[in-house]
Amino acid sequence: MSSPHIKSAAVAAVLTALDEGRTPERPVFREAVRTLLAVLAERAPGRSVEVRVPPYGAVQCVPGPRHTRGTPPNVVEMDPVTWLELAVGRLGWAEAVTEGRVRVSGIRADLSEHLPL
Repeated sequence: MSSPHIKSAAVAAVLTALDEGRTPERPVFREAVRTLLAVLAERAPGRSVEVRVPPYGAVQCVPGPRHTRGTPPNVVEMDPVTWLELAVGRLGWAEAVTEGRVRVSGIRADLSEHLPL
């Protein structure tokens, strides 16, 4: 967790709430998810994979062929809790995929080399 974005107040607040068994406040959860998605896009620039964390956000990242129309061929989708756990290293990529917590499609949809952030 070396990035100042990852140490943001929103990320810390969400992790604390989850650790205490509470549901994080929706606006704070949204900010934390979007902050970490932005870090991913910075560290893995590109437009070949779309990472979706409904209902809070999505980014395109990872170098490779650019997608411009329709449904992207490489999609990664997960819930907000899974995204936070992956981004900060509390959950491993392989474990999340195996457990069905992450849905992937496409040959470039493996984010294991980019996580944790």
